[in-house]
Amino acid sequence: MNDAMSPARALLARLSTLADCPRAGNFACITARREHGVRSVDVERPTIALVLQGTKEARDATHTLAFVPGDLFLMAHRCRLDVVNRPDPDTGLYLTVTIPLCDEVIAAARLLWDEPVRAGAAIARFAMVEFDEELTRWQRSLQQDRYSEARLALAALVVALCRRGHADVLMPAPPSLTAQVRDAVLAKPERDWRSRDFESALGLSGATLRRHLASEGTSLRDVVAQARLACAITLLYTTRWPVKTVAAKVGYRSAATFSRRFHARYGLDPAQIGNAAAQASDSRTGTSETRVGNGLA
Repeated sequence: MNDAMSPARALLARLSTLADCPRAGNFACITARREHGVRSVDVERPTIALVLQGTKEARDATHTLAFVPGDLFLMAHRCRLDVVNRPDPDTGLYLTVTIPLCDEVIAAARLLWDEPVRAGAAIARFAMVEFDEELTRWQRSLQQDRYSEARLALAALVVALCRRGHADVLMPAPPSLTAQVRDAVLAKPERDWRSRDFESALGLSGATLRRHLASEGTSLRDVVAQARLACAITLLYTTRWPVKTVAAKVGYRSAATFSRRFHARYGLDPAQIGNAAAQASDSRTGTSETRVGNGLA
């Protein structure tokens, strides 16, 4: 069998068809058209990334890994990464499918795993072909709109990763008030969030809310701002919207203010990802929703 028809290349070709698959809510096609580095990216839950075009480097506090097309990138638990993404020199495109592992998938894998769970490295690299069966079943289920079967395929993939020494993917994240606030903002990043909104939802006084967040090493303003910027970087990778549209979608009236805060957070100008510039005719997409607040941004 020649190299073009090898199992690894065939799997890569199948997974690349997901770039044209309608969003299923449990994965995202991350694209970029310029080489760029992003610092201090927070990964909040176990996530799998499938590198399809271009190359990636990722570094956490203890490890640095390099990825090429055909690699699977496991982020086993909450971590903070510095990354560099480089488009393919021939196609001019960087493409990675990211799969945040939902609670249902993790719960199903826990039921199937009956061995000890121990903490391990936060990031790891594998060849995707090692998980050909699980990934092919997941991809085909998605494209046939069979989402229950797709989740089962992911649960089987998680169990396979556990067998390779990463059962810590099953460890629940420690509960925190920060996570509750962040999740609320992620659901509606364009909202004009105020302290009273969280006080009412969480049943806490303002002083208690601030005290608990301080004990977790943060503040309400910082949590809201970082959640909005996390939404923004996802939009920049998964759409061709211009910066001003992304800014509005995540709660900023001023694109200039948004760009400054994005750069301060990630060390990168939002325009450097390059997707909006790739198709100028998309520049008006989504511009209708611009009346948003920035009280806690």
